[in-house]
Amino acid sequence: MQWDIFCRVIDNLGDIGVCWRLCAGLAARQQRVRLWIDVPDDLDWMVPGAREGHIPGVEVIHWTEPLKVAHAGPAADVWIEAFGCDPAQECLDELALRVRQGAAAPVWLNLEYMSAEAYVERCHRLPSPIMTGPLQGLTKWFFYPGFTPRTGGLLRETDLPARQSAFDAPAWLASQSLPVGGLPRASLFCYEPPALRAVLQEAGAQAPSDWLVTTGRAADAVAAERGRGLDTGLARLHTVPRLTQHDYDHLLWSCDLNFVRGEDSLVRALWAGKPFVWHIYPQHDNAHHAKLEAFLDWLAAPPSLRDFHRAWNGVTRPGTVWPGWDVVNTWQPCALSARQRLQAQPDLIGQLIGFVTGKR
Repeated sequence: MQWDIFCRVIDNLGDIGVCWRLCAGLAARQQRVRLWIDVPDDLDWMVPGAREGHIPGVEVIHWTEPLKVAHAGPAADVWIEAFGCDPAQECLDELALRVRQGAAAPVWLNLEYMSAEAYVERCHRLPSPIMTGPLQGLTKWFFYPGFTPRTGGLLRETDLPARQSAFDAPAWLASQSLPVGGLPRASLFCYEPPALRAVLQEAGAQAPSDWLVTTGRAADAVAAERGRGLDTGLARLHTVPRLTQHDYDHLLWSCDLNFVRGEDSLVRALWAGKPFVWHIYPQHDNAHHAKLEAFLDWLAAPPSLRDFHRAWNGVTRPGTVWPGWDVVNTWQPCALSARQRLQAQPDLIGQLIGFVTGKR
């Protein structure tokens, strides 16, 4: 089938990261994909060669307003609005013309934000009829990624277990000029967490460790704290260059603790099966607090992991934040159990293909 995926980049790389993994996963299952994206620049380092058409089965279209490229090629069998963005106006006009001429409309999906909250199971696969305008009478369908069998599942490549089994962490770390020794390692991919300063100071006061800080907002947040006199003591900080999507997976597989943020990196941390801490995207009305608690409930997080998540996300402000590496190591069974539950469920791409096939 021909899939058109529409992506507007808001910020923070998660939207483009999710959409590219979706495109690549569909192409790996013999689907044809066009990715319409308004800010494609980050693909140059995230997936080298993607914009030049070097990835079989995926075409990247720079979505400008007005659209500056002639849209040629087969009509889409499927439309996906990533995170609820409307398709390009030119595509809407073309679809309206085709429908008037009697052609079949694509199966039209709104791929929503991921959450462990109860409404996801209630709303997954519900119709959203178009009631007005030239496309009146067509139907969109809500499709919700999630963590339970009654949701759309998560993105997971078919070769992921084999890649993890064959992975050589020391060799990869050395190839990136990152520390290979026996000290505990944490990867740091975050926004600007309120507890960042306290965590680095407290960890550095307890024991030697290596902290691999990703380029971008995490590195900027650490630099800002250093400018205000941050002393990390025994905690050694190392800047990680921008990584391709596969190499970001390798970073997570190489660490004893992973700090992740948003959606895409959370899913990758779950597949890594290592202890992790999620920096959820903050909302001005604190709606993200309920979303965080719902996720921690699904995760069956032990009390120490719940407490750390709340402090890291600014929900609480305890006197001491960092629990110590001994406690971090006790989070491993929780991470492995979560991965095992998810691996037993159908993945997102398989469910999408099945749903679309049924609707056609």
